[in-house]
Amino acid sequence: MTNETFDVLIIGSGHAGGMAAKILTESGIHCLMLNAGPVADVARNAEHKPAYELPYRGFKPPGRLEHVFQANEFNANVWVDEQEVPYTFAPENPYNWVRVRLFGGRSLFWSRQSFRLSDYEFKAKSHDGFGEDWPISYADLAPYYSRVEDIFQVAGALDGPPQMPDGNFVLDHDPWSQSMQRFMTAGKPFEMSVCKQRRALGRDGLASSVNLLLPDAEKTGKLTSIANAVVRQLTVDKNTGQPNGCLFIDRLSRREMSVKARVVVLAAGTLESTRLLLNSNIGNSSGLVGRYLMDQIYGPGVICSVPEARNGKGTKELMGGGAIVPRFRNIATKSDKFLRGYALNVTSSTGAVAPRNFAAYGVELEQKLKEYHGSAFHMTMMGEVLGRYENHVRISKDKVDAWGIPVLHVETKYTDNEYNMAKDAAETGAAVAEAAGFEVLSKNPVPNPPGYSIHEVGTCRMGDDAKHSVLNKWCQSHDHKNLFVVDGASFTSAGWQNPTMTILSLSMRASEYLAGEMSKQNI
Repeated sequence: MTNETFDVLIIGSGHAGGMAAKILTESGIHCLMLNAGPVADVARNAEHKPAYELPYRGFKPPGRLEHVFQANEFNANVWVDEQEVPYTFAPENPYNWVRVRLFGGRSLFWSRQSFRLSDYEFKAKSHDGFGEDWPISYADLAPYYSRVEDIFQVAGALDGPPQMPDGNFVLDHDPWSQSMQRFMTAGKPFEMSVCKQRRALGRDGLASSVNLLLPDAEKTGKLTSIANAVVRQLTVDKNTGQPNGCLFIDRLSRREMSVKARVVVLAAGTLESTRLLLNSNIGNSSGLVGRYLMDQIYGPGVICSVPEARNGKGTKELMGGGAIVPRFRNIATKSDKFLRGYALNVTSSTGAVAPRNFAAYGVELEQKLKEYHGSAFHMTMMGEVLGRYENHVRISKDKVDAWGIPVLHVETKYTDNEYNMAKDAAETGAAVAEAAGFEVLSKNPVPNPPGYSIHEVGTCRMGDDAKHSVLNKWCQSHDHKNLFVVDGASFTSAGWQNPTMTILSLSMRASEYLAGEMSKQNI
């Protein structure tokens, strides 16, 4: 590799890394970005094949993607191969770790739900006594949320309660369908706010780092990018004890190389950034790197039918549209069953009802499917997982990846708090549906395994006290002033919200701080 010392080394090219690259290069800072996988070229690399031409007829290749529920044989090369880059966990406590190493990372496959955290999250301990408050408040991050929403063109309505702050939206003026209006009326006695969904529109059908962030960085002429660079560990200056670059392996040639930089920014994703810190044995004077792993509860929900929409009567006035019910538990009143709360994603569907919702088969099932088509009303849960010290990742003692790099062992499980919350979501959703006059076809109170939400956060949490946190309020290491972690690892609590808007806003804020400190020669 070149003998050049870059101003900043950015490891990771997803939303967090892309935002860091955009802000830093636009500030005149020379950056090197490393990504562990290739640049996706759909036009060149994709081809259409019928299922009968594939060895597994379109189903998952066994063993490669056991924990990626989105995977099938058609898209298997998109996801990180679990045989090539494994991780371990106890069989009784499974964990779903979904990874993408294409340039742009998981930003290429983001579902685009775009929520702000509120002070019910930033100051959660002050509200209910559990865990720690973030070292920042909503007011600190609000201006950055607004700028991120402008870049990603977030659509929504200005209808949010305090626990779901409004934003800088492309306003959604679409009318509610009649079924949604009935649900809204039925939810009022439960203190539910039913709000328009908030979703990033992006540009040209994509809302990723590769089309909304990295092009701006590349225009400056100050970004150098290297694909297929699998980082082994961060290097440290023997004289100063500060990080000064990294060792990496070319994914294709297996050649090992090194690069130097004044500052290192980790943006590889919560667990990959944590793995790098642990394998490098730096930034962990608190002993908390890898601790307080969190995500969101997914899986519980309710599937209903709107009787008036059956037998082809589901008009666009009656059916259609989506909504978000933001957290409503433990806001004005206190539950004796669980702390924090959950949201409900709500959809009024004009499509089919899945066969699994009917205790029938053969001709009877065919008749049911035809009758109920266009009448479905779905509710799915997004619940907060509490940050607990015992939920953690550590380096495996006896397993390495395809490049000889030690992998992660994940040790995490849900507690009664999460299970009680999931049960409440299913029961409350069913009660509201019945009050609206809908038929409840099925309800599920059982959450999917941890990690299923693909919202892992918290393993390098921020805080003011260096003994009880890894990063300060600027996502800067307490131990090393030239080391920043700008992805979801910095979260102090998870919230119920999709974390992407917060990750982007934190990365923007941290990168502007870093640029300012570098210009003052403080770093």
